[in-house]
Amino acid sequence: MMDEKKIASEILEAVGGPSNISHLEHCSTRLRFTLVKDEIVDAEKIKKIPGVLGVNQTAQTQIIIGNAVIEVYNELQEMIKGKTAKSEEKKNQKLSAVVLDFVISIFQPLIPAIAGGGILKSVLMLLNLVGVLDKTTSTYQILTFVGDAPLYFLPMLVAITTANKMKVNNLVAVSAIGGLLIPGLTTMLAEGTSLFGLSLQNINYAYQVFPAILCTISYAYLERFFTKISPKVIRNFFVPMMSLLIVVPLTLFVLGPIGFTFGQGFASVIMAIFARFGWIAVALLAAFLPFMVVTGMHKAMIPYVITSLGETGKELIYNAASLAHNIAESGACFAVTLRSKDKEMKATAVSAAISALFGITEPALYGVTILHKRVLYSVMLGSLIGGATVGLLGVEAYVAVGPGLASLSMFISDELPRNLMNAVIGLVVSFAASFIAAFILWKEPVDEMEKSESTKNENELVFNAPLEGKVLPLTEVKDDVFSSKMLGDGVAIVPTKGELFSPIDGVIEMVYSTKHALGLKAVDGVEILFHIGIDTVNLEGKYFNSFVTEGQKVSQGELLLSFDLEKIVAEGFDPTTMIVVTNPKNVKLTVGKQEEVNKELPLFAIDRLGMEN
Repeated sequence: MMDEKKIASEILEAVGGPSNISHLEHCSTRLRFTLVKDEIVDAEKIKKIPGVLGVNQTAQTQIIIGNAVIEVYNELQEMIKGKTAKSEEKKNQKLSAVVLDFVISIFQPLIPAIAGGGILKSVLMLLNLVGVLDKTTSTYQILTFVGDAPLYFLPMLVAITTANKMKVNNLVAVSAIGGLLIPGLTTMLAEGTSLFGLSLQNINYAYQVFPAILCTISYAYLERFFTKISPKVIRNFFVPMMSLLIVVPLTLFVLGPIGFTFGQGFASVIMAIFARFGWIAVALLAAFLPFMVVTGMHKAMIPYVITSLGETGKELIYNAASLAHNIAESGACFAVTLRSKDKEMKATAVSAAISALFGITEPALYGVTILHKRVLYSVMLGSLIGGATVGLLGVEAYVAVGPGLASLSMFISDELPRNLMNAVIGLVVSFAASFIAAFILWKEPVDEMEKSESTKNENELVFNAPLEGKVLPLTEVKDDVFSSKMLGDGVAIVPTKGELFSPIDGVIEMVYSTKHALGLKAVDGVEILFHIGIDTVNLEGKYFNSFVTEGQKVSQGELLLSFDLEKIVAEGFDPTTMIVVTNPKNVKLTVGKQEEVNKELPLFAIDRLGMEN
């Protein structure tokens, strides 16, 4: 069972502690850190944490958790409360990284509200289509207003996320934007009005994103300025009053028109690309989405998606491409499930396939796709074909949510009755193309040690693991005699079970009187020392039980001795067991890649030709 608190604790340590965290948020599968110093993050350590699917460092440090991301996030929030870095401590970054971090921080938190409202509206349309709920009824109309609310009041939601990012009072920021959305002002702007004798541009600020961002950023600087100059006794009302008095007119005169024009231009550029390249643009975007999602760059598309939905009520490129990619990930993983003979791979692939089918691709990407290039090629091919299909069919999306089986209602349209059917056709094509490609291309990965065994290299002497546990490099053992390889090269195992087995056929050369160590001479003359625990000689044989004597012949897999692991640990001793080749010296050792081993698995191999006495 996943221990979210332990995962959170290990992640916190690996990212440099609370003092290195400037900002923390999460999306559907990832923790997103804005850090003071990215360079101190131990990415390799994070990857090894059970429950972590992967890590990616771009403008933010993104740690992929999967479905338990909220629980891990909540644990982290408790651990870092009041201990994070102040905003002025944030490191110097490239402008592109700062902008991307800012964009993600503002738009990412909006998705749940927008998706929830959008799906509600699409479900209502579905109920109308099947005759369950007529759209002329008051129930339908009221629920439609509920679903439309997140997009209508999008400027206020943006004000909250921007204010949170700028670390200023988000309620005052919302009040400033709220002033722009008051129905009376909207009517006055439509009819033509002026402020201080100067005419105002007619802009309906509902559904608008960029005017709200510019307004909130300006408010943030005003709040800091007035906080600095105002006496503390009047600061509680003076700062918000002066900030509102300045920022709302400034937005009406300057920032609003600039943001409105930029928003329209931004969406127009994307639409111009689509108009020029059409379905080819959708197909290529779908094919490259695996790389964009892995690096987190797909989040840069969110402003376009939200702006397009706010301006036109629909989106033609990104969501269609995402549908093709998400389903292609699912199809490829299902193929791996059927083709793979590895139980662990089957379990990972089927879980990832189901998640991708419902629009969550990170488990598939990090657990299967990017680890196996044949699967990656299959996903790209399926995405390309599926993307071309939905592009040619002109599939439109009406909700900002990860496309998948459960969210297909996002493609329901009153104006385009076939839009949903076209989306389903694209889904089937994407799934089939990637499934067939992966089913044909899949090749079972072979571990280097297993490969050496299967080819029966006569020049290698293979030793199975003598214990069950976690493999550890000898250099990481907390004993200088072993870590410096003074006695010889080898490997260590942190045992999970108190039994030591013979890794190869041989003869017992030595059994210590304290039973915590013994020596074995293999059939080829290689001498191995097994040393259970660090400083366990001080136990004087307590908790150890030997089953062999000096001169006794043993076979691979035969039990040599047992020990009470729990009691040894309870006594305060490190149970790490060292397996060292003491003779011949300077052997060429090839250690397997398995992190967890048992007596049935190979641990290392020795090149017979390289043995020197």
